[in-house]
Amino acid sequence: WSVVESRGANMPQQKDIVKIAIQMPGAYPQLIQLDQKKPLSAVIKEVCDGWNLPGPDNYALQYADGVQTYITESNRLDIKNGCILRLTKAPGRCAEDLYKGIQSSDAGVRCDSLKELASVSTDVTFAQEFISRDGHLLLVKTVEDSNESSMIMTHTLTGFMELMDHGIVSWENLSTVFIKKIASFVNAKPTDASIQQVSLDILESMVLSSYSLFLQVKQEVTMERLIAHLQVTNQQIQTKAMALLMALLQTAGDSDRQNIIHSSGAVQDEMAHYLYVLQSVTLNHLEPRMRTALDCYSQEQRDILHGLRQAAFETESENSLSHERRRSLCAKEFKKLGFSNNSNPGQDLVRTPPGLLALDTMFYFATRYPDAYSRFVLENSSREDKHECPFARSSIQLTLILCEILRIGEPPSETGSDYHPIFFSQDRLMEELFCVCIQLLNKTWKEMRATQEDFDKVMQVVREQITRTLSSKPTSLELFKNKVNALNYSEILKLRQTERLHQEETLAPPVLELKERLKPELLELIRQQRLNRLCQGTMFRKISSRRRQDKLWYCRLSPNHKMLHYGDVEEDAENPPIETLQDKIPVADIKGLLTGKDCPHMKENKGKQNKEVLDLAFSITYDVEEYSLNFIAPSRTDFCLWTDGLSVLLGREMSSESMRSELEILLSMEIKLRLLDLENVPIPESAPVVPKPPTNYNFCYDFSQTEQ
Repeated sequence: WSVVESRGANMPQQKDIVKIAIQMPGAYPQLIQLDQKKPLSAVIKEVCDGWNLPGPDNYALQYADGVQTYITESNRLDIKNGCILRLTKAPGRCAEDLYKGIQSSDAGVRCDSLKELASVSTDVTFAQEFISRDGHLLLVKTVEDSNESSMIMTHTLTGFMELMDHGIVSWENLSTVFIKKIASFVNAKPTDASIQQVSLDILESMVLSSYSLFLQVKQEVTMERLIAHLQVTNQQIQTKAMALLMALLQTAGDSDRQNIIHSSGAVQDEMAHYLYVLQSVTLNHLEPRMRTALDCYSQEQRDILHGLRQAAFETESENSLSHERRRSLCAKEFKKLGFSNNSNPGQDLVRTPPGLLALDTMFYFATRYPDAYSRFVLENSSREDKHECPFARSSIQLTLILCEILRIGEPPSETGSDYHPIFFSQDRLMEELFCVCIQLLNKTWKEMRATQEDFDKVMQVVREQITRTLSSKPTSLELFKNKVNALNYSEILKLRQTERLHQEETLAPPVLELKERLKPELLELIRQQRLNRLCQGTMFRKISSRRRQDKLWYCRLSPNHKMLHYGDVEEDAENPPIETLQDKIPVADIKGLLTGKDCPHMKENKGKQNKEVLDLAFSITYDVEEYSLNFIAPSRTDFCLWTDGLSVLLGREMSSESMRSELEILLSMEIKLRLLDLENVPIPESAPVVPKPPTNYNFCYDFSQTEQ
């Protein structure tokens, strides 16, 4: 081993010295201490002197292992201690030799030169030297003439593709003759498989580089041949043909995309199947993220979580806060973001699926559409706790819903053909769909006037909105966005009602007759339930003129249904006895039931009440309508129960949405039970014995625990 050291008065600092080994065929390696401040030409000269080699300008250094990249002044700082380099021909000299070899009259020399060119063209330094000599034009001419053997043509196309990948030369400079020749390699049936693989690669790059080249390639490549490539056993050709088809569809506009899909004539079924497979395979690349739970020890993932928090809230400088103050602030802001476990939000992302994919979609939304993200979070932070739409919890569930709708993680079916045209018009479809749908979810939440208890119901409606819109086959994200936002909650209810009526119309007459016979019995059951609920009573709040909810009162119906008892109670009072309620109104004296803005206490504060309070307000009038008892229900459910119950007492029909929903459920269950085939099935005369309670309830999970 010989050692080359830099000596002198100004010794280089230790951090500028890298200890490396340099090899050359037929010579002992040199172990040197490379001074990163010394010009590379001087280092190469010292190495050449160590082996007594003349003309150091003809040599260069490159990595001996892995990707054998040339060492240049721009990348020399990447050299680490212990690296093994090799002294080799300088890229300019190598480019010159290969340029001459490609033009040799000897086919063997041409083949070897092109094979080496395909290998060394991966290096950008060599590529610059070769292209500066117009070497790429030499390859283009070889392809256009097409007089070479299959092996030489494969090496020519491979070298050309590697050179073009560096972006030194524009794809748009290629001639029409060259494009037609590459397309002919793809269209030809008996062509060598290696030539077809590289040709498919080249066409894909052309399509992705410019719209004008896309039009030329679309005109030259036939869909029948492209589908034929998808059916071969060669997996490399299948993959590259699928990539070209994907590039064509993604680059095309709506009309061009439809022309491509329908241009295959008699192979429409095959085209639909392969589009479905292409969609499935591409989306399944997200499966690893979907199956991976958040790692609480990953600094990168923790940084993303805190990035979500910091993007939503403009907080004071956290570095100046004490540890406890900072921890408290973070927990408070994570709660506003909608995480259930605000002290350790990573626990919300442990469930798989959706796993880390939910974190990815949230982060994409926050960074891609920061204004919409901030608006979502801040808008819900200002609502009452029970009415806020939790961003994190909603995002996690929405990501899961999108995974299920798009069937991420499911292997493609051998006969499947149900693809989404929107997939081929949009990069990162999953993330972009999420960004549209999370804003849709917030809109639907407000339309439904939902509370935390309605979370699952809202998610069911959102799933239906997405599924119905995708079933209409929108061809672009903008079209999907317009359609899904037009399909609001009221439209969903109308569609459900229409479908229900249509379903009823298709039922056999005996079933419809049975349904009508069952209605009175079930309506009576609901009436009794409403009256029983009024007998149990409900606690109401009084709202003063200053909008302060400071007093409580209780109201309940007497067991004989003849008196309404009410009176003020303390906050800790639960189900106070009827004797403690001092005031009462005979049911016979009740003259009317008013709701919403027609109520006296809503008219008194006209213009001051918000819509939420109006929707919960009702009043009863009594004694020739001179007096009224005014209510504001604690929830929409209580409003429906009380207005239905009071309607029953007044001899009127119940009309709440709750009653209609319950009647439909009961009718559906009763009809299914009546239509069960019970032949030879023994039905017990008495109800089965209820089993004893378990010794503990450790198997239950209390969802009300939002933090530990």
